[in-house]
Amino acid sequence: MIANNIEMYKKIIFIILGTTIITIIPTISAQAGQVELGVFKSVDTPEKNCPQKVIVTEQNAPYYEGGYTINGQAKLGAFAGPFAIASSDLFSVTWVANLKPAYRQCVAGGGIVKYDNEDYNSPSHLRIRFNGGKVFLILDMTGKRDVNSFTPSITKKGVSNGNPTWSWSGTD
Repeated sequence: MIANNIEMYKKIIFIILGTTIITIIPTISAQAGQVELGVFKSVDTPEKNCPQKVIVTEQNAPYYEGGYTINGQAKLGAFAGPFAIASSDLFSVTWVANLKPAYRQCVAGGGIVKYDNEDYNSPSHLRIRFNGGKVFLILDMTGKRDVNSFTPSITKKGVSNGNPTWSWSGTD
């Protein structure tokens, strides 16, 4: 009788642990990653006021068999806004917004320098450009490839509450 109760308790604990792990794993993979874009002033206008860096977020969507999706957003209201889509095609999308007065003279460009606080040495799929009193945020899959040597697809491009939002997907 005692042995049967012990076996029953072991099964219950195993089920509880398994359910807990299954519940926690999607939460872990869905945490937003911080993406730092460095801002590099133009050699022709080094004295102009520009943001020193730009922080956006990207996170893995829940996994699906055969591929992955990355969701992103940029809350850049500290120096610009609201954003609108300026142009897009199969490989890239560009958002544009007016810079706030303190930054309107900024002339600079930039790209990813850190991803989740780790140095980023791959081609940057996110770039930023400051010029003519405007800021342009560019998501560009050109030159990026997944593990099967396919170019990832931009699956969503939009603006939510004046901020750029996007999703891109690849195969695994």
